[in-house]
Amino acid sequence: MTIGVKICGLTEERGLDACLEYGADWIGLNFFAKSPRHVTPARAGELARRIECTPSICVGLFVEPTDAEVAAVLDTVPLDVLQLYTSPERAALLARMSGKEVWLSCPVSIRADLPVHCAVQRLVIESRAPKEAGRPGGNGLTLPWDVTQGWNAPGPWILAGGLTPENVALAIRMSDAPAVDVASGVESEPGIKDPAAVKHFIEQAHSAGNV
Repeated sequence: MTIGVKICGLTEERGLDACLEYGADWIGLNFFAKSPRHVTPARAGELARRIECTPSICVGLFVEPTDAEVAAVLDTVPLDVLQLYTSPERAALLARMSGKEVWLSCPVSIRADLPVHCAVQRLVIESRAPKEAGRPGGNGLTLPWDVTQGWNAPGPWILAGGLTPENVALAIRMSDAPAVDVASGVESEPGIKDPAAVKHFIEQAHSAGNV
């Protein structure tokens, strides 16, 4: 099985080019203003143009966005996918409004938190952020990976949260994840991707799928 890999929170060309060179399936651009990986629509448009004519898919991350905020980004950035921190109902509405594929963040602490329905194209399974966190995701928190082992997922899903080149293979084996999502785990500083770490992460993820 080939494990899908998403590298999220790209802000600069060197890191993005490494993702494309080493075969990331999805490239994530973050539009949440409180994130250290936030990019403006204008900057995201510049980065997204480097993704065009490559096999990689461009994903835009939003936290409780308004219709106008999503529309403003789509006017400038050729996104393929909207990744949303919102309710399932709101996610379905934005999917209809935008005509885009939609992924929904699903914060999880225990197995009972795992979703049993899927009204969007993909679920993002990650550790629930603590109450004091300023961001619903991207906090580098690791999910207990075995919580998803043997889970009868209601649709395609991706594992996120606290993944690094050193632990991603084990995370895949323990969780049965078909795809993984990383941001801070391949950075030299917030928003700046380390090309060597990107390469190592993708290699380790793919090797776990070949076991």
